[in-house]
Amino acid sequence: MAKVTKLSKYAKAKKVSKTVKVAREKAAAKPAAGAKSGGADINYFIKTSGLDTAREKEIGQHIGYRYDVNLVPDYTRLTPFLKKYMEIMGWDDLNWLEDVHLGYEEGRAAIFDRNVNGWVTVPKGVKLPDNQQDRDMLARELLIKFQMSPRHPLVDLNKAYRKF
Repeated sequence: MAKVTKLSKYAKAKKVSKTVKVAREKAAAKPAAGAKSGGADINYFIKTSGLDTAREKEIGQHIGYRYDVNLVPDYTRLTPFLKKYMEIMGWDDLNWLEDVHLGYEEGRAAIFDRNVNGWVTVPKGVKLPDNQQDRDMLARELLIKFQMSPRHPLVDLNKAYRKF
């Protein structure tokens, strides 16, 4: 069902008390909790629900693009597989994987695969690291491995529609 916008919110604004104005100014000046800025807690999304805005609480999930997805991942935390992968591919970075993060789908750790527009759950036996940077590196590794595996749905599409 579509969200209905009340036109009354566009009507002339009522006078707002000074305390409400001050509270709004403080809230606007404060960076969003968990924002990927200099002093942010690396384990913020492990320690909290990560749902900061009213909209995130309403839909029950984190809106990742609110933060700067162009921040380069911490390359000191690369997994051995990712190091080897970058070496074989001749790449200096993993730019195409910057916005890949470990999330949760139906209570299980998962990675969103844009190629199939769905969540890929992490196998039950995989031990998850205790900080978000390492979890994200693990997510990048698992996503690459899944995309290269014969179980990936695009393999079937390739077989069905390959021209040569």
